[in-house]
Amino acid sequence: MANLLSFFTFSLIFLRYYSMSSSPNYTFPNKYFINCGSGSASLVPGASAATFSGDLKSDSRHTRSLKDPTTTTELAGIYGTARMFTQSSSYDLPTDENGVYMVRLHFFAFSDLFDAKFDVLASRFLLLSNFSIPKDVTSPVIKEFLVPVNGPNLEIKFRPSQESSSAFVNAIEAFVTPQYFIPESSIHVTPQGNSTNQGLSSSGLTVIHRINVGGSEINPESDTMRRNWVPDDPYLLLAKLAKNHSVYSDRPNYVPEEGGATQYDAPDSVYKTAKEMNTSQSNNSFNITWLFGVNKNAAFFVRLHFCDIVSPSRNETVFNVYIYSLFGQPIIPYNTVPQSAAPFYVDFVVDSDASGFMNISVGPRSDSFTQNAFLNGVEIMELINEREDENGKTKKRSFIIIGSAVGGVVLISVSLVVILFCLKSRKAKPVENSNWPMVSVYAGSTQSRTTVRTPIGSTTPDMNLGLKISLAEILHATNKFDPKFMIGEGGFGKVYKGTLHNGVKVAVKRSEPGHGQGLLEFQTEITVLSKIRHQHLVSLIGYCDERYEMILVYEFMEKGTLREHLYSSKEDLGKSSSESELSWGQRLQICIGAANGLDYLHTGLSEPIIHRDIKSTNILLDEHYVAKVADFGLSKSGPPEQTHIVTDVKGSFGYLDPEYLKSMQLTQKSDVYSFGVVLLEVLCARPAVDNLLPRNQMNLAEWGLSSLKENQLEKIIDPFLAGKINSNSLRKFGETVEKCLQEDGTVRPNMKHVIWDLKYALQLQHPAMPQESHEDSTTDVSWQLALPGINRLPSMNVSTSCVSVSDTESFSQLKMDEA
Repeated sequence: MANLLSFFTFSLIFLRYYSMSSSPNYTFPNKYFINCGSGSASLVPGASAATFSGDLKSDSRHTRSLKDPTTTTELAGIYGTARMFTQSSSYDLPTDENGVYMVRLHFFAFSDLFDAKFDVLASRFLLLSNFSIPKDVTSPVIKEFLVPVNGPNLEIKFRPSQESSSAFVNAIEAFVTPQYFIPESSIHVTPQGNSTNQGLSSSGLTVIHRINVGGSEINPESDTMRRNWVPDDPYLLLAKLAKNHSVYSDRPNYVPEEGGATQYDAPDSVYKTAKEMNTSQSNNSFNITWLFGVNKNAAFFVRLHFCDIVSPSRNETVFNVYIYSLFGQPIIPYNTVPQSAAPFYVDFVVDSDASGFMNISVGPRSDSFTQNAFLNGVEIMELINEREDENGKTKKRSFIIIGSAVGGVVLISVSLVVILFCLKSRKAKPVENSNWPMVSVYAGSTQSRTTVRTPIGSTTPDMNLGLKISLAEILHATNKFDPKFMIGEGGFGKVYKGTLHNGVKVAVKRSEPGHGQGLLEFQTEITVLSKIRHQHLVSLIGYCDERYEMILVYEFMEKGTLREHLYSSKEDLGKSSSESELSWGQRLQICIGAANGLDYLHTGLSEPIIHRDIKSTNILLDEHYVAKVADFGLSKSGPPEQTHIVTDVKGSFGYLDPEYLKSMQLTQKSDVYSFGVVLLEVLCARPAVDNLLPRNQMNLAEWGLSSLKENQLEKIIDPFLAGKINSNSLRKFGETVEKCLQEDGTVRPNMKHVIWDLKYALQLQHPAMPQESHEDSTTDVSWQLALPGINRLPSMNVSTSCVSVSDTESFSQLKMDEA
């Protein structure tokens, strides 16, 4: 561990000095600040006071100066006028020096400006595309960018979209930032935890988040470069695990000449406040995690600000910072800056995954004298990947990952990554979608992935051959993985609908090379599903592990996932919308069925199983809307007398048991908590986490509990159910949800009690309706399927203790461990 720590420390320091800190001789510029559409100047006071000069453009053929007579006194200044463009028009701003320029655009729509839709380019980077101001927005909208300029002019172009006849802007700020404000290159992190080095010198950036961790909002008038910083509390995954450190009374010790930050990297207020671990809530073996909404599958520049105002004395606190909970890097303040309370920052380039979220964590190291961790500030900026060429055509740019020439250690590390990647690519060749010769059906395989050595070096016994299905049979069933047959996609890979030779419909889940999820969850799924039988658990028909393929074949569930019948994500509208037509009685029956399956896992086996990833996408519905629990890649099992399992935290955001996240002790009550969130999804027809909603509604569990405490549950239900739920049934259902979501796991009900409560809620909804039996059963029609050459495994008494990652449709996985 010491060698690893030294390696990361050396790499960090080397990269830090190579990119250097911002220039300590920088003075905030006095240009350009433009009051668009106005002939007079407007002074904006503050730490970096600026005089916005009147706009002198006078080409009336293409532009117009507009003034809003209704503008309030508070907005009068730069928002009382606007420049409107009826054709593509530019501001050409002469520059005194090359470098990275801050470009800040101010928009405040009035009159007919709400109809404007337009593009904005700067230095040929496409900053905004089809941009418009929604009519319900009544306050200014400020967009901020960082743009490299290598030439005599900075051109800012406004171009009306084809369906619009105008563009506009109220004010423009464009000024050079300190030298080395953005590094030439930075560590590149992927959601799978990989790291290389990526160049940044020719990239434009869009500011997405700027967070003052542990402090209050900082407005532009109080910032050294007129930036706006917001508090971090709304982004905390578990607020009780963190606390604000008392405000540092002295001025931070800026030492830019020794690798530290300057006051222009972040103002004093950021470095004088911090979040640290709240050890009074638990032991000190947990991380503080922030969850930030970001665009899916994009690249981001992430800057984390640190200033050790927390440690009682020097060299007491070293800790780890994690991104996507997989890539970890040690933070050793006094190896970076020599003084106490000296600000510094660490930069990364981070690829987002398909969840729409980025999680950043800090946690203690075992070799730290003080078991604590802290963070002062976060900046997240998206890399701009579209730029206009000399012919006026906009093209997407490919960001090149480079091996930095800053030192042998970094170069060797990058080389090893490249070599391993090449070897992996040569070995794991996926099956192509076409031109595959059909081969004869056989049970075994000469290239079985279940018999190769695992990542920890032990040989895994071959899975029982009775469940194996040949690749030829699967290619026939899916028409060689025809994209038209694809019905879903998750973290493990794509799912296809198929029909076997005997006419049986199946769902085929094919591992996707490079997803970072594979052998362990593949083995876990087979092991768990081959030893359980229940009418409310999805059945495994077979598996295939030929030619480096990992394929699971399940019974086909005609109606898909429960989530598909509750709501859909309307990404083009930027929100999710309810589209469920399930009656309240149907929803209760589905919940009862899923609860029965979960109860069987907890109490119906010789070694109970904890599912660990209960969510609405892992509850499937057959043609009669009978619910079955699916996806056992994360499940854990143990002896009946074992009260908990100590393990890394894994699961899906929004469904994670906060007690499990805090203590890392997994219990059956963790499944109960997740099921409580599913119950709220069923009632409200919305996602467990929706970062586009107001802060108090973002987390469904918190919003639901708050509504329950205020006796306002009926106000958050799915509009389709309005007036259709018996008040007594809703009350009983709400009580069940509240019990499932208790913070203390010991007071949560077990699944048998949950089933009883749900049946009672159903009876209250239909008092005269006889209840159907949903008792445990070992009879399942899917186990009676006659498949040629496929024999069922006998029930196995095996502990499925391997750790893996399950399919996740829209949330990231968590993994907490040392760097």
